[in-house]
Amino acid sequence: MRASRLLSVLLLLQNRGRMTADELAEELEVSVRTVYRDIDALSASGVPVYADRGRTGGYRLVDGYRTRLTGMTEEEAQSLSLAGLPVAAVELGLGTVLAAAQLKLYAALPSELRDRAGRVAERFYLDVPGWHRGIESLPTLSGIADAVWSSHRIRIRYERWGQRVVERDVEPLGLILKAGNWYLAGRCEGTDRTYRISRVLELTDLGEEFERPAGFDLAAYWQEWSEQFERRMFPRVAVVRLSPRAQALVPFYAGSVGARALSAATGEPDADGWLTVELPVEPGEPAIGELLRFGPHLEVLEPADLRAELAEAIEEMGAFYG
Repeated sequence: MRASRLLSVLLLLQNRGRMTADELAEELEVSVRTVYRDIDALSASGVPVYADRGRTGGYRLVDGYRTRLTGMTEEEAQSLSLAGLPVAAVELGLGTVLAAAQLKLYAALPSELRDRAGRVAERFYLDVPGWHRGIESLPTLSGIADAVWSSHRIRIRYERWGQRVVERDVEPLGLILKAGNWYLAGRCEGTDRTYRISRVLELTDLGEEFERPAGFDLAAYWQEWSEQFERRMFPRVAVVRLSPRAQALVPFYAGSVGARALSAATGEPDADGWLTVELPVEPGEPAIGELLRFGPHLEVLEPADLRAELAEAIEEMGAFYG
């Protein structure tokens, strides 16, 4: 542990130049006294680190000194795939590992490339969750991630839709982060299934290794599952007329499903710009609520029962406010 921290001190000074004891302590999440001891240990081992006195002082390496002790651990190398997703790395329990890996990577770069990489980090930031969404509590995520890495079978207590709790033995194959939500792709009783991590109530690592299925492609699995999920979520198709304003609102109100339907429309707008579109909708009342969001800028043409249900809902609202 201490050897790793000493290397981190050395790489920080190499990458950033002069740093105060307070800055080092904050970066490494240790006390200032620990930083003093680490600096003494580095000096005793022959590393040319010295202190500049005064208000603008701090510790730095002798000009021109560079270390090549930048070998990465297995965990650090794995964490680099999450370099653009710091929040995800923290949720997976890899926050400090990612920081150490990035530090070593910067140390290995020539100064020009290191400066350029720093400018990229200053100018671009990826924020995955959507607007108006709370942060889910995910106490089991780190343990599930460990089981994915180690190919260990796990036992989960899982809350299905309708608040029914079931127990499942799962072979965890991969984790997916979708719009700020984590999902587990796993094999249960010989069938590949998807579990939302926030619905995993309890987790037990069974300590039994399993053999990953040959040729399993996580990206391809998620793509196929997502398409099937959308078909289950939107089993009906409503033929609707959309005003120009409604067409602009489709991506916001109906998401990617509505946007694809809009782009697939083959007809031409009428003289007023209204366009006929085959729009996938949810079953039952949710469809009424989604369509009412468009107000007077959407007209349902088919099916007849959906048109009647929407007209009834509008009539009831009118009576309520009338």
